[in-house]
Amino acid sequence: MEDSQILSAFQPASVGAPLTPVSGVARSLVFDACQVGVVLRAVLFVESVVGVASMFAASNLWDWLATLSLLTSGTLTATLGWLIAVCGLKKMLARFPRSVQYALGMVLGALAGLYGCGLLAFTGFIPAAPWLASAASGALLSGLLVAALVLRAKGRTPATTAARLAELQARIRPHFLFNTLNSAIALVRAEPAMAETLLEDLSDLFRHALAEQGESTTLLQEVTLAQRYLAIEQVRFGDRLRVQWTLDPAANGARLPPLLLQPLVENAVKHGVEPSADGAQLTLSTQRRGNRVVIKVSNTVPAGPGESGQGLALDNVRNRLSLLHDLHSSFHAVLKNGVYQVRIEIPAAEKDAP
Repeated sequence: MEDSQILSAFQPASVGAPLTPVSGVARSLVFDACQVGVVLRAVLFVESVVGVASMFAASNLWDWLATLSLLTSGTLTATLGWLIAVCGLKKMLARFPRSVQYALGMVLGALAGLYGCGLLAFTGFIPAAPWLASAASGALLSGLLVAALVLRAKGRTPATTAARLAELQARIRPHFLFNTLNSAIALVRAEPAMAETLLEDLSDLFRHALAEQGESTTLLQEVTLAQRYLAIEQVRFGDRLRVQWTLDPAANGARLPPLLLQPLVENAVKHGVEPSADGAQLTLSTQRRGNRVVIKVSNTVPAGPGESGQGLALDNVRNRLSLLHDLHSSFHAVLKNGVYQVRIEIPAAEKDAP
Protein backbone atom coordinates (compact mmCIF):
# COMPACT_ATOMS: atom_id res chain seq x y z
CA MET A 1 0.00 0.00 0.00
CA GLU A 2 1.65 3.18 -1.17
CA ASP A 3 2.11 5.78 1.53
CA SER A 4 -1.23 4.91 3.07
CA GLN A 5 -0.22 3.39 6.35
CA ILE A 6 -0.44 5.53 9.41
CA LEU A 7 1.35 3.30 11.84
CA SER A 8 2.44 0.18 10.02
CA ALA A 9 5.25 1.93 8.17
CA PHE A 10 7.01 2.88 11.39
CA GLN A 11 9.54 0.50 12.64
CA PRO A 12 7.12 -1.20 15.02
CA ALA A 13 6.91 -0.37 18.70
CA SER A 14 6.24 -2.62 21.59
CA VAL A 15 2.88 -1.79 23.07
CA GLY A 16 3.24 -0.43 26.55
CA ALA A 17 6.94 -1.23 26.67
CA PRO A 18 8.96 0.98 29.02
CA LEU A 19 11.65 3.17 27.55
CA THR A 20 15.20 1.91 27.96
CA PRO A 21 17.31 4.32 30.01
CA VAL A 22 19.91 6.09 27.93
CA SER A 23 22.54 5.84 30.63
CA GLY A 24 22.64 2.04 30.68
CA VAL A 25 23.84 -0.22 27.89
CA ALA A 26 21.35 -3.07 27.59
CA ARG A 27 22.98 -6.39 26.75
CA SER A 28 21.11 -9.03 24.82
CA LEU A 29 21.79 -12.18 22.86
CA VAL A 30 23.04 -11.23 19.40
CA PHE A 31 22.47 -14.67 17.88
CA ASP A 32 19.80 -17.25 18.70
CA ALA A 33 20.07 -20.88 17.58
CA CYS A 34 16.92 -22.10 19.34
CA GLN A 35 14.76 -22.36 16.22
CA VAL A 36 13.98 -25.25 13.91
CA GLY A 37 14.77 -23.20 10.81
CA VAL A 38 18.18 -22.26 12.19
CA VAL A 39 18.98 -25.90 13.00
CA LEU A 40 18.05 -27.04 9.49
CA ARG A 41 20.07 -24.28 7.81
CA ALA A 42 23.08 -24.91 10.04
CA VAL A 43 23.09 -28.64 9.28
CA LEU A 44 22.72 -28.04 5.54
CA PHE A 45 25.50 -25.45 5.59
CA VAL A 46 27.98 -27.69 7.42
CA GLU A 47 27.09 -30.68 5.26
CA SER A 48 27.62 -28.60 2.12
CA VAL A 49 31.07 -27.54 3.31
CA VAL A 50 31.98 -31.12 4.22
CA GLY A 51 30.69 -32.35 0.88
CA VAL A 52 32.87 -29.92 -1.04
CA ALA A 53 35.91 -30.63 1.16
CA SER A 54 35.46 -34.37 0.63
CA MET A 55 35.94 -33.92 -3.11
CA PHE A 56 39.60 -33.07 -2.59
CA ALA A 57 40.31 -36.47 -1.06
CA ALA A 58 38.15 -38.58 -3.39
CA SER A 59 39.26 -40.18 -6.67
CA ASN A 60 35.78 -41.19 -7.85
CA LEU A 61 32.10 -40.92 -6.95
CA TRP A 62 32.02 -43.95 -4.66
CA ASP A 63 35.15 -42.84 -2.88
CA TRP A 64 33.57 -39.42 -2.36
CA LEU A 65 30.37 -40.93 -0.99
CA ALA A 66 32.35 -43.12 1.40
CA THR A 67 34.42 -40.16 2.61
CA LEU A 68 31.33 -37.97 2.97
CA SER A 69 29.53 -40.65 5.00
CA LEU A 70 32.52 -41.04 7.27
CA LEU A 71 32.92 -37.31 7.88
CA THR A 72 29.17 -36.79 8.28
CA SER A 73 29.04 -39.14 11.25
CA GLY A 74 31.38 -36.78 13.09
CA THR A 75 30.40 -33.36 11.70
CA LEU A 76 26.66 -33.88 12.11
CA THR A 77 27.12 -34.85 15.75
CA ALA A 78 29.44 -31.89 16.30
CA THR A 79 27.02 -29.47 14.62
CA LEU A 80 24.05 -30.64 16.65
CA GLY A 81 26.18 -30.49 19.79
CA TRP A 82 27.13 -26.89 19.04
CA LEU A 83 23.50 -25.92 18.41
CA ILE A 84 22.34 -27.57 21.64
CA ALA A 85 25.12 -25.92 23.64
CA VAL A 86 24.48 -22.45 22.21
CA CYS A 87 20.73 -22.79 22.75
CA GLY A 88 21.10 -24.12 26.29
CA LEU A 89 23.57 -21.38 27.26
CA LYS A 90 21.76 -18.48 25.60
CA LYS A 91 20.74 -16.85 28.89
CA MET A 92 24.32 -16.93 30.08
CA LEU A 93 25.65 -15.69 26.73
CA ALA A 94 23.23 -12.75 26.81
CA ARG A 95 25.00 -11.36 29.88
CA PHE A 96 28.26 -10.77 28.00
CA PRO A 97 29.21 -8.01 25.55
CA ARG A 98 28.85 -8.75 21.86
CA SER A 99 32.51 -9.38 21.21
CA VAL A 100 32.61 -11.94 24.02
CA GLN A 101 29.49 -13.64 22.64
CA TYR A 102 31.19 -13.98 19.27
CA ALA A 103 34.31 -15.42 20.88
CA LEU A 104 32.36 -17.87 23.05
CA GLY A 105 30.41 -19.03 20.00
CA MET A 106 33.66 -19.86 18.23
CA VAL A 107 35.14 -21.51 21.34
CA LEU A 108 32.07 -23.75 21.55
CA GLY A 109 32.55 -24.48 17.86
CA ALA A 110 36.13 -25.54 18.45
CA LEU A 111 35.02 -27.81 21.29
CA ALA A 112 32.31 -29.27 19.06
CA GLY A 113 34.95 -29.95 16.40
CA LEU A 114 37.12 -31.76 18.95
CA TYR A 115 34.08 -33.75 20.10
CA GLY A 116 33.31 -34.87 16.55
CA CYS A 117 36.95 -35.78 15.95
CA GLY A 118 37.09 -37.70 19.23
CA LEU A 119 33.96 -39.62 18.29
CA LEU A 120 35.49 -40.72 14.99
CA ALA A 121 38.76 -41.64 16.69
CA PHE A 122 36.99 -43.62 19.42
CA THR A 123 35.02 -45.67 16.92
CA GLY A 124 38.19 -46.38 14.94
CA PHE A 125 37.03 -44.75 11.72
CA ILE A 126 40.21 -42.68 11.45
CA PRO A 127 43.71 -43.96 12.27
CA ALA A 128 45.18 -40.61 13.36
CA ALA A 129 42.90 -37.97 14.85
CA PRO A 130 43.48 -34.45 13.40
CA TRP A 131 42.74 -32.64 16.65
CA LEU A 132 44.09 -29.22 15.69
CA ALA A 133 42.46 -29.22 12.25
CA SER A 134 39.14 -30.31 13.77
CA ALA A 135 39.22 -27.53 16.38
CA ALA A 136 40.14 -24.91 13.77
CA SER A 137 37.43 -26.14 11.39
CA GLY A 138 34.84 -26.07 14.17
CA ALA A 139 35.81 -22.53 15.17
CA LEU A 140 35.71 -21.32 11.56
CA LEU A 141 32.34 -22.88 10.73
CA SER A 142 30.79 -21.71 14.01
CA GLY A 143 32.11 -18.21 13.34
CA LEU A 144 30.36 -18.21 9.96
CA LEU A 145 27.15 -19.49 11.55
CA VAL A 146 27.29 -16.82 14.25
CA ALA A 147 27.81 -14.13 11.60
CA ALA A 148 24.78 -15.39 9.67
CA LEU A 149 22.62 -15.45 12.81
CA VAL A 150 23.72 -11.93 13.74
CA LEU A 151 22.78 -10.64 10.30
CA ARG A 152 19.42 -12.34 10.62
CA ALA A 153 18.82 -10.80 14.05
CA LYS A 154 19.68 -7.35 12.72
CA GLY A 155 16.93 -7.73 10.16
CA ARG A 156 14.37 -7.62 12.97
CA THR A 157 15.35 -4.19 14.23
CA PRO A 158 15.69 -0.74 12.67
CA ALA A 159 19.20 0.34 11.69
CA THR A 160 18.97 3.65 13.57
CA THR A 161 16.46 5.90 15.26
CA ALA A 162 16.90 8.34 12.38
CA ALA A 163 15.64 5.70 9.97
CA ARG A 164 12.52 5.24 12.09
CA LEU A 165 11.84 8.96 12.13
CA ALA A 166 12.43 9.23 8.37
CA GLU A 167 9.79 6.58 7.73
CA LEU A 168 7.48 8.32 10.18
CA GLN A 169 7.65 11.59 8.27
CA ALA A 170 7.48 9.97 4.86
CA ARG A 171 4.57 7.65 5.41
CA ILE A 172 2.09 9.23 7.82
CA ARG A 173 -1.12 9.80 5.94
CA PRO A 174 -1.86 13.50 6.59
CA HIS A 175 -5.47 13.36 5.48
CA PHE A 176 -6.20 10.67 8.09
CA LEU A 177 -5.02 13.02 10.80
CA PHE A 178 -6.98 15.96 9.32
CA ASN A 179 -10.14 13.88 8.90
CA THR A 180 -9.91 12.64 12.47
CA LEU A 181 -9.42 16.14 13.86
CA ASN A 182 -12.26 17.48 11.72
CA SER A 183 -14.53 14.70 12.98
CA ALA A 184 -13.59 15.56 16.56
CA ILE A 185 -14.30 19.26 15.96
CA ALA A 186 -17.72 18.41 14.52
CA LEU A 187 -18.52 16.32 17.58
CA VAL A 188 -17.31 18.76 20.21
CA ARG A 189 -20.67 20.48 20.65
CA ALA A 190 -23.10 17.73 19.71
CA GLU A 191 -21.27 14.73 21.24
CA PRO A 192 -18.45 15.96 23.51
CA ALA A 193 -17.92 12.54 25.09
CA MET A 194 -17.54 10.93 21.67
CA ALA A 195 -15.13 13.66 20.59
CA GLU A 196 -13.02 13.03 23.69
CA THR A 197 -12.97 9.29 23.03
CA LEU A 198 -11.98 9.90 19.42
CA LEU A 199 -9.04 12.10 20.41
CA GLU A 200 -7.96 9.61 23.07
CA ASP A 201 -7.90 6.82 20.48
CA LEU A 202 -5.89 8.99 18.10
CA SER A 203 -3.44 9.90 20.85
CA ASP A 204 -3.03 6.26 21.83
CA LEU A 205 -2.33 5.24 18.25
CA PHE A 206 0.50 7.73 17.86
CA ARG A 207 1.82 7.03 21.34
CA HIS A 208 2.24 3.37 20.41
CA ALA A 209 3.75 4.25 17.05
CA LEU A 210 6.42 6.42 18.68
CA ALA A 211 7.14 4.11 21.61
CA GLU A 212 10.47 2.34 21.99
CA GLN A 213 10.61 -0.73 19.80
CA GLY A 214 10.40 -4.27 21.07
CA GLU A 215 10.93 -7.49 19.17
CA SER A 216 7.43 -8.79 19.71
CA THR A 217 4.11 -8.11 21.36
CA THR A 218 1.03 -10.15 22.21
CA LEU A 219 -1.88 -10.78 19.89
CA LEU A 220 -4.17 -9.19 22.50
CA GLN A 221 -2.25 -5.90 22.32
CA GLU A 222 -2.32 -5.98 18.52
CA VAL A 223 -6.07 -6.56 18.49
CA THR A 224 -6.65 -3.75 21.01
CA LEU A 225 -4.69 -1.32 18.86
CA ALA A 226 -6.60 -2.39 15.74
CA GLN A 227 -9.88 -1.85 17.59
CA ARG A 228 -8.90 1.72 18.45
CA TYR A 229 -7.90 2.43 14.86
CA LEU A 230 -11.19 1.08 13.54
CA ALA A 231 -13.12 3.03 16.18
CA ILE A 232 -11.64 6.22 14.70
CA GLU A 233 -12.51 5.16 11.16
CA GLN A 234 -16.01 4.19 12.31
CA VAL A 235 -16.72 7.83 13.13
CA ARG A 236 -15.56 8.83 9.66
CA PHE A 237 -17.39 6.17 7.62
CA GLY A 238 -20.37 5.45 9.87
CA ASP A 239 -22.53 2.58 8.59
CA ARG A 240 -20.26 2.08 5.60
CA LEU A 241 -17.74 0.38 7.88
CA ARG A 242 -19.20 -2.80 9.34
CA VAL A 243 -16.81 -4.64 11.65
CA GLN A 244 -17.20 -8.12 13.09
CA TRP A 245 -14.83 -9.48 15.76
CA THR A 246 -14.54 -13.19 16.51
CA LEU A 247 -11.84 -13.47 19.15
CA ASP A 248 -10.59 -16.52 21.01
CA PRO A 249 -9.22 -15.61 24.48
CA ALA A 250 -6.95 -18.69 24.37
CA ALA A 251 -5.06 -17.09 21.47
CA ASN A 252 -4.32 -13.77 23.20
CA GLY A 253 -0.80 -14.65 24.36
CA ALA A 254 0.61 -15.52 20.93
CA ARG A 255 3.56 -13.35 19.91
CA LEU A 256 3.59 -11.08 16.86
CA PRO A 257 5.90 -8.38 15.56
CA PRO A 258 4.52 -5.07 16.89
CA LEU A 259 2.01 -3.26 14.69
CA LEU A 260 1.65 -6.25 12.39
CA LEU A 261 -2.16 -6.16 12.21
CA GLN A 262 -2.22 -2.42 11.53
CA PRO A 263 -1.36 -2.57 7.81
CA LEU A 264 -3.93 -5.33 7.33
CA VAL A 265 -6.84 -3.36 8.78
CA GLU A 266 -5.66 -0.22 6.97
CA ASN A 267 -5.67 -2.14 3.69
CA ALA A 268 -9.16 -3.40 4.45
CA VAL A 269 -10.41 0.14 4.98
CA LYS A 270 -8.60 1.64 2.01
CA HIS A 271 -9.40 -1.05 -0.54
CA GLY A 272 -12.75 -2.21 0.83
CA VAL A 273 -14.57 0.73 2.42
CA GLU A 274 -13.21 3.84 0.70
CA PRO A 275 -13.90 2.84 -2.94
CA SER A 276 -17.42 1.57 -2.24
CA ALA A 277 -20.50 3.76 -1.78
CA ASP A 278 -22.08 0.91 0.21
CA GLY A 279 -19.00 0.36 2.34
CA ALA A 280 -17.62 -3.03 3.27
CA GLN A 281 -17.79 -5.80 5.84
CA LEU A 282 -14.53 -6.24 7.75
CA THR A 283 -14.01 -9.39 9.80
CA LEU A 284 -11.13 -10.12 12.15
CA SER A 285 -10.97 -13.48 13.87
CA THR A 286 -8.49 -15.30 16.10
CA GLN A 287 -8.57 -18.97 17.04
CA ARG A 288 -6.28 -21.32 18.90
CA ARG A 289 -5.97 -24.78 17.37
CA GLY A 290 -3.78 -26.96 19.55
CA ASN A 291 -0.33 -25.37 19.64
CA ARG A 292 -1.12 -23.02 16.74
CA VAL A 293 -3.01 -19.74 16.46
CA VAL A 294 -4.87 -18.77 13.29
CA ILE A 295 -5.56 -15.10 12.55
CA LYS A 296 -7.86 -14.03 9.71
CA VAL A 297 -8.46 -10.50 8.43
CA SER A 298 -11.00 -10.30 5.62
CA ASN A 299 -13.00 -7.59 3.89
CA THR A 300 -15.46 -7.39 1.05
CA VAL A 301 -14.25 -5.49 -2.02
CA PRO A 302 -16.30 -3.55 -4.58
CA ALA A 303 -16.93 -5.09 -7.97
CA GLY A 304 -14.78 -3.98 -10.87
CA PRO A 305 -11.09 -3.15 -11.06
CA GLY A 306 -9.71 -2.32 -7.62
CA GLU A 307 -6.92 0.01 -6.64
CA SER A 308 -3.54 -1.68 -6.55
CA GLY A 309 -0.89 -1.09 -3.95
CA GLN A 310 -1.33 -3.72 -1.23
CA GLY A 311 1.87 -5.53 -2.14
CA LEU A 312 4.32 -3.45 -0.09
CA ALA A 313 2.33 -3.77 3.12
CA LEU A 314 1.71 -7.50 2.68
CA ASP A 315 5.36 -8.17 1.84
CA ASN A 316 6.33 -6.25 4.99
CA VAL A 317 3.99 -8.39 7.10
CA ARG A 318 5.21 -11.61 5.51
CA ASN A 319 8.89 -10.76 5.97
CA ARG A 320 8.52 -9.66 9.60
CA LEU A 321 6.60 -12.84 10.45
CA SER A 322 9.37 -14.90 8.89
CA LEU A 323 12.03 -13.04 10.88
CA LEU A 324 10.23 -13.62 14.18
CA HIS A 325 8.91 -17.17 13.76
CA ASP A 326 10.86 -18.48 10.75
CA LEU A 327 9.40 -21.81 9.58
CA HIS A 328 6.86 -21.84 12.42
CA SER A 329 4.65 -19.20 10.75
CA SER A 330 2.63 -19.08 7.55
CA PHE A 331 1.04 -16.23 5.60
CA HIS A 332 -1.54 -16.45 2.82
CA ALA A 333 -3.62 -13.79 1.03
CA VAL A 334 -6.37 -14.56 -1.47
CA LEU A 335 -9.25 -12.77 -3.23
CA LYS A 336 -12.23 -15.07 -3.74
CA ASN A 337 -15.90 -14.37 -4.42
CA GLY A 338 -15.57 -10.66 -3.66
CA VAL A 339 -13.81 -11.20 -0.32
CA TYR A 340 -10.14 -10.48 0.27
CA GLN A 341 -8.72 -12.55 3.13
CA VAL A 342 -5.35 -12.66 4.83
CA ARG A 343 -4.65 -15.78 6.90
CA ILE A 344 -1.77 -15.91 9.38
CA GLU A 345 -0.72 -18.93 11.41
CA ILE A 346 1.76 -18.62 14.29
CA PRO A 347 2.80 -20.65 17.36
CA ALA A 348 0.58 -20.34 20.40
CA ALA A 349 1.94 -19.16 23.72
CA GLU A 350 2.90 -22.14 25.87
CA LYS A 351 1.46 -20.69 29.06
CA ASP A 352 -2.01 -20.18 27.54
CA ALA A 353 -4.45 -22.96 28.10
CA PRO A 354 -6.08 -24.27 24.90
